[in-house]
Amino acid sequence: MNDQRLSFKEMCARFDVTPRTLRYYEYIELLQPEREGRSRWYGPKEVARMTLILRGRKFGFQLEDIRQWLLIYEKDGTEAQMRAWIALADRQLGELAEQRKQLDQAIDELQKLRDDTAASLNS
Repeated sequence: MNDQRLSFKEMCARFDVTPRTLRYYEYIELLQPEREGRSRWYGPKEVARMTLILRGRKFGFQLEDIRQWLLIYEKDGTEAQMRAWIALADRQLGELAEQRKQLDQAIDELQKLRDDTAASLNS
């Protein structure tokens, strides 16, 4: 066996994902492992793609955005991918800033309600 390749089970363990997640990423064509009979093997390219997928998910990107971004790289190369990435990142930064604003408001409201309730107990 080639040391550069990971089995399905090794891929799940390395990235701490469920078999269902890995199969789904294959189903929506984010990953395309080599197949030998019923076995799947993931080479360096698939490992790199999985790293990017999980990084994108951490930042809140939709899987379709990640898929499109990976397709741009395959078809148009690195510069096009970087330009697409900048556009996606700009959009996601705006969305995350809005989520932060909403979260800060919810925290402020909850803190006030908690403080008011605590104050009424001490009256």
